[in-house]
Amino acid sequence: MNRQWLLFWMLTAPLALPAAQAETAPSAVVVQPHEVIQSYRAEGVVEAVSQSTVSAQISGRIKEINFDIGDAVKKGQIILRIDERETAQALAGSQAQVMQSQAALANARANYERSRQLFEQKFISQAGLDKAQADYKLALAQAAASEAGASQSALAHGYSAVIAPYAGVVAARHVELGEMVTVGKPLMTGFDPAQMRATVNIPEQTLHSVGTHPEVQIEVSALGRWLKAASVVVQPISDSRTHSTQVRITLPANEAGIYPGMFVRAHFVLGKTSKLTIPASAVLHRSEVVAVYVVSDSGALRLRQIRLGEPTGQNEVEVLAGLNPGEKIALDPIKAGMARGKH
Repeated sequence: MNRQWLLFWMLTAPLALPAAQAETAPSAVVVQPHEVIQSYRAEGVVEAVSQSTVSAQISGRIKEINFDIGDAVKKGQIILRIDERETAQALAGSQAQVMQSQAALANARANYERSRQLFEQKFISQAGLDKAQADYKLALAQAAASEAGASQSALAHGYSAVIAPYAGVVAARHVELGEMVTVGKPLMTGFDPAQMRATVNIPEQTLHSVGTHPEVQIEVSALGRWLKAASVVVQPISDSRTHSTQVRITLPANEAGIYPGMFVRAHFVLGKTSKLTIPASAVLHRSEVVAVYVVSDSGALRLRQIRLGEPTGQNEVEVLAGLNPGEKIALDPIKAGMARGKH
């Protein structure tokens, strides 16, 4: 005989608790059918709604790093600095050119005014006036160009301080202190933990049953938590290779413990049905044996093997075989096993 089944049969021998132990008997619940949601399950991953990588917009050496992986950053804070000496020199040169062009413009304006007065007094020809006017317009254009160059240099100088575009958490740091970077080099990756979403793929043949505005519940198995979707968007396009459609499910805001990359299950509500369910905490798992402690009317405890179906909600699981409606089971199998082991 299989040793596993021999052990199981030995453990299932009924045991009645003495009257003195009645007060310490484990809590029990009556097994009854419940109306549960009938759903289609799809597996997916969590991703941040706002996630981005900031890159260098100027070349230079990293001189200051203010945040690292896992740090919280507020919008507008400086996350790192690039050596600004080169851009500062370029800015100073541009400002000097602005001063030079402004001086040339003032001189050309004065010369044009004098030429116009002399032309009115018939001391210079039309050609002399036209040349003075052309010189003035040229100086005006050069002044505008130098001011634009100075603005561009000031903007580039500002890029030496890399600023967080929104509040979030640093997910990755791609550079080290003292490292030389060029334009386009990734610096840091961050995301906003306040708003997350789950992405799942649904086969084309199931999409009709799910509908375009489905009700969805998200099971986060790692946390033992169920979440109700804040919003659901069914993408209006299908993947030609997998013949499936992506669905984006926005999670409730500011959910603690949820971060990008987590595995989740999306349960799309199709309707309601009656199922025999029990608390998941009442189930005892021993190797490949799945069982519960059944409590008889006399208080005897018997370990009985059962077959489970899918989870039906928060700490609830469907029973396919092994239990009948009206039977009582121990809520805490560990306490039930300890009470049984004492007798």
